Amino acid sequence: MLHFERWKIALIALLTLAGFLYTAPNFLPKAALDEMPSFLPHKQINLGLDLRGGSYLLLQVDTASVTHDRLQQLVNDIRKALRNAEVLYTGLGVNGEAVTIRITKPEDVDKSLKAIRDLSTVVTSNLLSGGLPQRDLSVANSGGLITVTLSETAKVARAQSAIQQSMEIVRRRIDELGTTEPVIQQQGADRILVQVPGLGDPQRLKKLLGQTAKLNFRLVDTSTTAQQAMATHTIPAGAEVLYMTEDPTRPLLVQRRVMVGGDNLVDATPGFDQRSGEPIVSFRFDSTGARLFGEVTRDNVGKPFAIVLDNKVISAPVIREPILGGTGQISGNFTVQQANDLAILLRAGALPAPLNVLEERTVGPGLGADSIRAGTIASIIGSVAVIVFMIAAYGLFGVFANLALLVNIALIMGALSMLQATLTLPGIAGIVLTIGTAVDANVLIYERIREELRSGKSVIAAIEAGYHRALATILDANITHFISAAVLFELGSGPVRGFAVTLAIGVVTSVFTAFTVNRLIVATWVRRRRPKLLVL
Repeated sequence: MLHFERWKIALIALLTLAGFLYTAPNFLPKAALDEMPSFLPHKQINLGLDLRGGSYLLLQVDTASVTHDRLQQLVNDIRKALRNAEVLYTGLGVNGEAVTIRITKPEDVDKSLKAIRDLSTVVTSNLLSGGLPQRDLSVANSGGLITVTLSETAKVARAQSAIQQSMEIVRRRIDELGTTEPVIQQQGADRILVQVPGLGDPQRLKKLLGQTAKLNFRLVDTSTTAQQAMATHTIPAGAEVLYMTEDPTRPLLVQRRVMVGGDNLVDATPGFDQRSGEPIVSFRFDSTGARLFGEVTRDNVGKPFAIVLDNKVISAPVIREPILGGTGQISGNFTVQQANDLAILLRAGALPAPLNVLEERTVGPGLGADSIRAGTIASIIGSVAVIVFMIAAYGLFGVFANLALLVNIALIMGALSMLQATLTLPGIAGIVLTIGTAVDANVLIYERIREELRSGKSVIAAIEAGYHRALATILDANITHFISAAVLFELGSGPVRGFAVTLAIGVVTSVFTAFTVNRLIVATWVRRRRPKLLVL
């Protein structure tokens, strides 16, 4: 156990050196890091919300709007299906949580029911149906009045899909801000927890996440003005009144029919207009969107074309000529930040449902600094206490254990820096706990050496036996320790995960340093001093 081949010594030395190299950037100012050679480690540990400060939002997904949007879509699908089936009907529309329609001719009811049922799709919800597939639509007939409702399975499936999609879009939008290590997790059935460390403008985050960002392009209804339609309460069929985003706002009569949807966008970038110099957003469609956009602009030259975002008209330019390249630009008296934020929203995609802010907290950097200071003091106190105890209990061998402990701390810090893990206040607690328990393996080894010495074995034989016989116990204890950390990481969230990460890394590094590094130090001392007597 005390013999080390040269390649093993070199490997241990290399790992130890790497730990100190990756730890060093955390103690250097940013200016010094920028001047260092590129081949040296530059990464610092990411600090969590409680240490660095930042924004905390608890969002609720409006799942009711998901159901309503599906019903509105269903109205259009039913209208198209009945038109293809050549069925006369009246009163098609959303009524509460159902779509109702009255068939004019009784002989067309059966044909209508078949056409509507053909619109249903198969969905599966393990929670409500035990994994068995079910139809998403329930169709009932009462004297020619057909009622179409969504099944509970379909509602649950769509709500879960909306939550997962919302989380992904929220992540994309936050990533575009350039922040590091945001925490985005689902809480409960319809809530999303968002933590963004280091973000100094929480209101911007709130605004960015609060926008649904449903973009579409519609023609302006020029049959009358919005003011006249509102004054006479006679809004033309197929049109609605929306408001411009300009200040002061003014109403605009816009057709309900969406000519080109924002889901056909593939890119959006902020820029400046070459003629006026004002901030704009340039966009690009996919092949389908480019074709539709080209057809609309070709067929409606000379007509105003409204660009609508979340039911507000950003701008309504007049189509001067067909736009066939699938690209265009949006202008609307933007500031540079507004143009950048709009590009972020369009690139990330539209949310499937609005997000409501239930809870908002801002952690100031001063509070984070206090937490770091308190964690640092706790770490120093814990380390000093362990160092004093080991020296008092085991003398020179206690010094060896403390040297291994120093390497252990460097490896933990280096691993957190290299992996770019997020360090939270519970994570600091995990490091302090690791410092306290890291020497447990050394205590087991040293007590075993004492027993071997009392039984009459020589110094070298006692040290060999101590390391050999304590190994199984050390592995058993740390494997169970690691399993606990893995379970905490898998089932926990936020601060619990931060604690689990540092704990798991600490378990691995503690076994390496307390057994391997410490054994190398002891072996080097034995080889050089050749002790005949050992007082331990």
